[in-house]
Amino acid sequence: MNAVPAEMADRWRDRADQAPGKGLVYWHMLVSEHAAVVALAQDAQRRLRGVSGLHMTPLKWLHMTALIAGSADEITGQQLDQMADAASRLLAQTPPVTVMLRKVLYHPEAIMLAASPPNALASVLEAARSATREVTGTCGRPGNRASSTPHITLCYSTSRQPAGPIISALGHEVPGDEVQISAVSLVVQRGPERRWDWHPVATARFGTATQVAGDHPGNPSPSW
Repeated sequence: MNAVPAEMADRWRDRADQAPGKGLVYWHMLVSEHAAVVALAQDAQRRLRGVSGLHMTPLKWLHMTALIAGSADEITGQQLDQMADAASRLLAQTPPVTVMLRKVLYHPEAIMLAASPPNALASVLEAARSATREVTGTCGRPGNRASSTPHITLCYSTSRQPAGPIISALGHEVPGDEVQISAVSLVVQRGPERRWDWHPVATARFGTATQVAGDHPGNPSPSW
């Protein structure tokens, strides 16, 4: 995505949000354990603090989205375990993937850091799709309409305003850093997107067995 918007838009103006208590199951590559990535995002967000109408991604939940697997109401806890097992199997021979975070991507709804090269994480995206299809019979759907390039979203736009001051504040590149991606997690997002009510439930680490990140949230019934 090379075009730079002239104007920002409100991401949530015409966007249907999850109702309280409802959830979506995502495949995310969570990166908050990487101190260099957190510092990079924190500095970029600091440079944007003077601009109104921006909603910052919590540093705790910095991520790259691989896929939306489906509704949490339709995927059972057992299926989540099976999906993680399948992804671990598919990624068993995949070494950690190194990507560079430097280029800033601008979209009317979001400001992002691109992961380069763009195809470096293709095997992870395909493993998420294949594992979802194997267990649920569906292929899921892309997690972010803002960009088809793997990326970390720094913030979302919450108002209509000129993009120029934002671009001037952040520029087109940040100092940049390499990060090794070595896992993809199943995360249940509950309620409206901006609440960041996230619950990691299982993690598939490249080349290792599935590691479960705690009990599945919700009632002890077989469905979410």
